[in-house]
Amino acid sequence: MPASILAVEIRDELYSIIREPTAAVFSIAMPVGMFALFATLFGTEASGSVSGATLMLATFGAFGVISVALTPGIGIAEDRERGWLQVKRVSPVPVRTTLAAKVVASLPVAFGVYAAMSLTAFAMGLFDTDIGTWLQIAGLLLLGSLPFALLSMAVGFVARGRSAPAIINAVFLPMAIAGGLWMPLEALPAFVQDLAVWLPTYHTSQLGLGLLVGESIVDNIAALFAATAVTASLAAIAYRSMRAE
Repeated sequence: MPASILAVEIRDELYSIIREPTAAVFSIAMPVGMFALFATLFGTEASGSVSGATLMLATFGAFGVISVALTPGIGIAEDRERGWLQVKRVSPVPVRTTLAAKVVASLPVAFGVYAAMSLTAFAMGLFDTDIGTWLQIAGLLLLGSLPFALLSMAVGFVARGRSAPAIINAVFLPMAIAGGLWMPLEALPAFVQDLAVWLPTYHTSQLGLGLLVGESIVDNIAALFAATAVTASLAAIAYRSMRAE
């Protein structure tokens, strides 16, 4: 695909994400607001030499990045409903370019959410990591969001525009809670703790936590690769179903 066409598609998708009120509130403002609230309440509690607010950059950071990564599926469902994807099939711009642009355009927005949380921790005097580790966490969170972007696309290929956000949130929010993105797993029932290790939300947050506390993240990366393979398969099946309509 020509780089200039992809760049134009990415620009248009980026504008649509920023201009969409629902996406701005639920994918951007809500995660940052929740981080600010929990960092104020529990951010001074330290684990070793790392403050609670900094540790929350891994958990709430994962929540914020994944929330943005789920927006492509909503856009796809809306484009399907208004017939825009059918138009793309006969336009000079391939459909695959438009789909790729939706995912790529979400990345800078997701990074912005993570950066806003980090600025909040810095303003509170509770930012306890170096810039190198901070950037590594950002990169890992963005990579960890890939299976969720694919999952959202799978929903977008088969769901209606108005139902897609409800379906995506119905899947994601329980996974966020059970995966320990909002509160420590130790505070949750034992059966939820057992379930967490099977959830990609848990493994995404563990990428950042592992870097901050010096633990291995190899198993978490392997689990996310497996999750990506599953959601990629679901997206491919849903895409073929959409093409057959």
